[in-house]
Amino acid sequence: MRKCSGMWLAVAFLSLCFAAVCSPAIPQANPATPAAPAAREPGLYMTFQTDMGAIACKLYEKEAPIAVRTMVGLAIGKMSYVDPRTKTATRKKFFDGLTFHRVIPQFMIQGGDPLGTGYGNPGGPGFPYKNEAAPGLDFDVPGKLGLANSGPDTNGSQFFITEAPYQAPHGAYTVWGQCGNVDVVKAIARVKTDSNNKPLMPVHIQHVIVERVGPVPPNAPEAMPAAAPKPATPAGSTASPASRPAGKTQQ
Repeated sequence: MRKCSGMWLAVAFLSLCFAAVCSPAIPQANPATPAAPAAREPGLYMTFQTDMGAIACKLYEKEAPIAVRTMVGLAIGKMSYVDPRTKTATRKKFFDGLTFHRVIPQFMIQGGDPLGTGYGNPGGPGFPYKNEAAPGLDFDVPGKLGLANSGPDTNGSQFFITEAPYQAPHGAYTVWGQCGNVDVVKAIARVKTDSNNKPLMPVHIQHVIVERVGPVPPNAPEAMPAAAPKPATPAGSTASPASRPAGKTQQ
């Protein structure tokens, strides 16, 4: 018995050695290397950091220079305006902390109103300002960034981002950017709302980031000098009509 046991042990040992020599080496797994972020095209970008994710938009600074310069100036605190809440002039970063006050599935999300009612816009010199219409630039694909208004040349701070193509008369609303992360737009558009399409639980714009990729052109919006605050408008001025995108009246 002992002799047989020893023979079996020897055979087993030789089999293990043969397997170790003849079997192919198993490659060691390397930690996954994170994919490099896709390179962005040169240009000016505005990112809305919201409660439900970030929405990054490439701005049409050549096609809509007035809109881009105004909205960028408000976002980074370079433009003086009269706050509709306090009726005083300030250069505070405009969009941080505001909400999307109107959302409609299959259509758009709208923000940029400090009052959260559809009636709030900055006042003072430079407001309101005119529409801009570049040839061939419309709401033909999801993620278009437009200015909400209450009629021609009544632009202020309110904007909307579409989640689907939308047919609007060319030039009725300034198109001033193209946004990605449309899934975030869709998610915001589908929160529970009241009868006026206002979210029951506020969705905030936590912070707006403006970034330049590539060379800085002359008179770049983000490089504008800080303007001195202007005197507040006289008391008793009338409120502007509710801003509305794409022909939809504010309820």
